[in-house]
Amino acid sequence: MVVAVHDIAQRRHSILRNYPLLGHLRFALESLRPELQQYFIERNFDGRPFDRDTRSIVYERAKGTAAEEPFGTELDLYRAGSEYLTPSMSPCAVPAEPLRVRIGGPDCTRPYDMALLNVSAMSFGSLSANAVLALNTGARLGGFAQDTGEGGLSDYHLRPGGDLVWEIGTGYFGCRTEDGGFDEQIFAEKAAHEHVKCVSLKISQGAKPGIGGVLPGVKVNAEIAQVRGVTQGQTVVSPPFHRVYTSPRELVRFLARMRELAGGKPVGFKLCVGSRREFLAVCKAMLAEDITPDFIVVDGAEGGTGAAPLEFADNVGLPLGEGLMTVHNALIGVGLRDRIRIGASGKIATGSDLVKRLLQGADYTNAARAMMFAIGCIQAQRCHTNTCPVGVATQDERRGRAVDVGDKSRRVDRYQRATVKSALQIMAAMGVDDPRGLHPHMLLQRVDPHTVRSYAELHEWLEPGQLLASAPTSWATDWQAADPDRFTR
Repeated sequence: MVVAVHDIAQRRHSILRNYPLLGHLRFALESLRPELQQYFIERNFDGRPFDRDTRSIVYERAKGTAAEEPFGTELDLYRAGSEYLTPSMSPCAVPAEPLRVRIGGPDCTRPYDMALLNVSAMSFGSLSANAVLALNTGARLGGFAQDTGEGGLSDYHLRPGGDLVWEIGTGYFGCRTEDGGFDEQIFAEKAAHEHVKCVSLKISQGAKPGIGGVLPGVKVNAEIAQVRGVTQGQTVVSPPFHRVYTSPRELVRFLARMRELAGGKPVGFKLCVGSRREFLAVCKAMLAEDITPDFIVVDGAEGGTGAAPLEFADNVGLPLGEGLMTVHNALIGVGLRDRIRIGASGKIATGSDLVKRLLQGADYTNAARAMMFAIGCIQAQRCHTNTCPVGVATQDERRGRAVDVGDKSRRVDRYQRATVKSALQIMAAMGVDDPRGLHPHMLLQRVDPHTVRSYAELHEWLEPGQLLASAPTSWATDWQAADPDRFTR
């Protein structure tokens, strides 16, 4: 009676005013909807962001158990948009050792050999302390790198001894002046750490390009506030733009300055590709200044995040495939591709994902959510609430204890090894023993129920130096309008 009277009297929920008591059932079912849909309704292959098949293969590889399935594919291979890697009639042997990619251009004095699959950018703050420890310990065990994310260089990144790519975002967390600018001295001191192998300037992120990162205030405890140099308990919103540059020319000069401050370690930047004209402007600035980054990480619009507006996640930025091919072709066209390595991040979880990205122009890949699955993430999609049920994306110490660092770090190692091995097996089946042997004609896409085209036919691929000699018609307008002294649309 008390609840019913309260429901009728309250003014916030119309459904409770008309249906006292019974209306609460609606809210209870709504709160259970994600779990009900994930476990009882969606099929193995149509869940989002990651389907059940993909999550299962990550879980199985992380646990070291069989990841094979019986009876054949559940996918409709005649559906428009389906993609197929082409096997060879003469497969080759799988390489005995995992392949690595040397990162370091002509101005880099301390190059780094990057694994084909690494831990993508996830900050301490977005992830729990135990999650960061497990990921870095796994990286040390497997000999691959962990990107710190833009949240600063914490003790949890440094303590296990795994290789690190230190990411610097627009908030300059970890090397921040009192007024929120970039502190060269602090940056140089931290970049000198032996576990920091590369430094990355984050320009934009796939899930939210054009806006800064968001860390809800409920996650900003005293420790995170100290690491980032911010106020405890207040939501941290990074600026949408950098203070250190306003033009493509200033950007490449700053990258050179970062490399100098980092003692010659590889320096690069990460972006979600938008305007091709703007990226071409950066290429022109590289040519004009004779300065190139050692690597560029392309983040796809399908990439993950701890918190972002739905409109940005759904509608802003190029997907990873288009972004990769844009960057790869632009660098080929200006004759700089051999000086710059390209990393790919955005919904990479399986060996086939890895091979497709290499074929589209990447040299190596990074995975974030798949690594989270490896340490126990169940895709509850509560990362922004501080109530992650498995302790991965939370700063609640009680919840965070669920991540056993010893066990989960071994799972990260096993998952990475098995996925790279799967990629090498697929390449070997295609008759390729080195990523440089992958070419666009080896990936097919079904355009309609009766037509299949290769990536070599579907997309334009530039020749080395072609933009400098004579830009093709499809690129000419953007190439001519690109200005190394300003970002033009």
